[in-house]
Amino acid sequence: MEEVVREILRVRGDLAVPVDSLGAEDNLFDAGLSSFATVEVMLALEERLGTTLPESMLTRATFSSIAALTRAAESLAVTA
Repeated sequence: MEEVVREILRVRGDLAVPVDSLGAEDNLFDAGLSSFATVEVMLALEERLGTTLPESMLTRATFSSIAALTRAAESLAVTA
């Protein structure tokens, strides 16, 4: 699932650094993730998983790192 998250970030994240240069726990906002790109990433993730993120996941913490996004995606994939 981490590779799915990384691919979405490559296409929709509009980061200031290459996604492949980031560690799983690196802060995505420090890497240039904007509020607009956060919405783009969320929509792409929802489309890829065929589900929607619940309001409880729509937090800065969910989008703070690749690891956090991967955990969220994995929890959605289990419930989808």
